[in-house]
Amino acid sequence: MTLLVYSDDVDTRARVKLAIGRRPAADVARVEWLECATGAAVISALDKGGIDVAILDGEAAPTGGMGIARQAKDEIYRCPPIVVLTGRVEDAWLAAWSRAEAAVPHPLDPIVLARAVADLMRHRRGSDLSVG
Repeated sequence: MTLLVYSDDVDTRARVKLAIGRRPAADVARVEWLECATGAAVISALDKGGIDVAILDGEAAPTGGMGIARQAKDEIYRCPPIVVLTGRVEDAWLAAWSRAEAAVPHPLDPIVLARAVADLMRHRRGSDLSVG
């Protein structure tokens, strides 16, 4: 499965990839990564398709991941599930506004992030099986 990770901060992208690894859970597929450093790159990649889960940094600048999530849900046909990385636990309501399927606060807890991504990968896999 292909996971997109967006942040303007290369260190944040690296932390996300390290937390999830090659396989976030034993029962999900191996992960291939697509890194994006700009909001435009995220929208372009999602528009092309082939992304199974997107992980968007809500604290990215100048375009935050929550705004990108909301735009993607409005504009991308069959938009993949999205995890938004929030600045604080209390920002979960903003993630809900963005229509992201999951929110994980900074500082990133690798177990929480891997669990959220694995859950969305399972859901995505189940959705793909039922479409065919």
